[in-house]
Amino acid sequence: MKGAPRSKSRREDVADGTLTTGEMARLSNTTLRTVRFYEEAGILAPIARTEGGHRVFERPQLERLMLVADMREAGLSLEEIRELLETKHKARSGGAAAEAACQILSKHVAELNAKINVLSRLKEDLERTAAATGACNGCEQPDFPDHSDQCGRVAKADAQPRGMRVLWSLSRK
Repeated sequence: MKGAPRSKSRREDVADGTLTTGEMARLSNTTLRTVRFYEEAGILAPIARTEGGHRVFERPQLERLMLVADMREAGLSLEEIRELLETKHKARSGGAAAEAACQILSKHVAELNAKINVLSRLKEDLERTAAATGACNGCEQPDFPDHSDQCGRVAKADAQPRGMRVLWSLSRK
């Protein structure tokens, strides 16, 4: 990072409320590598370096990192995140910025809602599958897994969740 001023000591930085790369990582539940990656990508901007060469960030950068990490975890690409973060600065006016941000945010909210629906459906199926496989605990059937669909412990395929039918090769007849 070229041109960043050097601060006198870390002790003075702590008094100023600034954070090192390690503190940013720890407080955001990310890694040093993640913080460095976002800095290199231009998403985070340190304000200085300590005498030891450590990057120093202002507190608002922590909040930015946490939002970016959540957006990445939710599946947004780095380019989508960058577009959103730059919306205000690329607009000609506050109204234009708000309109652009609302449009981008609405698109991402719709995508997240679709993912939430899929995840909720999958979660329910996996929970039901886990409960259904519990019926097989203690199974000593010698022809397992070839005839597991004929086992007396397992309910008929139609009554089973999709995951159980697939994992146990239960066929609907």
